[in-house]
Amino acid sequence: MQLKGSVIAITGGARGLGLAMAQSLGERGARLALIDLESDALDQAVGALGEAGLDARAFVANVADETSVVDVFAAIHEWMGPISGLVNNAGITRDGLLVKAKDGRVEKIMSLAEWQQVVDVNLTGVFLCGREAASQMVAARHKGVIVNISSISRAGNMGQSNYAAAKAGVVALTVTWAKELARHGIRVGAVAPGFIETEMTASMRPDILEKLAKGIPLGRLGQPENIADSVRFIFENAYFSGRVIECDGGLRI
Repeated sequence: MQLKGSVIAITGGARGLGLAMAQSLGERGARLALIDLESDALDQAVGALGEAGLDARAFVANVADETSVVDVFAAIHEWMGPISGLVNNAGITRDGLLVKAKDGRVEKIMSLAEWQQVVDVNLTGVFLCGREAASQMVAARHKGVIVNISSISRAGNMGQSNYAAAKAGVVALTVTWAKELARHGIRVGAVAPGFIETEMTASMRPDILEKLAKGIPLGRLGQPENIADSVRFIFENAYFSGRVIECDGGLRI
């Protein structure tokens, strides 16, 4: 896909992985529509990208809310024209064991709210944004690209029933959409990051981070730019569709 001049929407684009993706795609000439819940963070991101000479605009939306998603994609179309690409990056965690117990006594369970919040953002949000993006691409006859951000946790990870299930669902959507949308010239791929240095990992205890790094064959956490490189590869490789790039430092060898 030719990135120069193309409108690319990125959810969760205000910071971390999303901002790194915006930087990478913007440097190739993409026009960036950053979608996030936090308006202040969005303004800062757009300002930083603008100072670097990149074309970016902020759009506030809740990806888990259908009306909000429909409205924001309509706004992007109005202000920037029909999109040619989407990165479904927005995500949250609400970690906890399904059942936490000691000596046969149940102390805590994962609540329905903790389950639903993660599924709403990490899976339903991907569905809603993917649907609106694909609709615009088809209507505009654009040969577009959708990139969904999954996780190595999609294979199952202790304490992440909600997150693992959602990220596995993201991969299933990726394969399904690749088959359905190919007739319209739309490719769909996914990236499954491992442990990456972001605000989320920065809040973890140093001893836990050290233990995580030692378990990675490359011996270190990844950088947001590593994931951005993988996303850019999917956009630029015209024969990549329906597959997942695992970028995890060899963690799942």
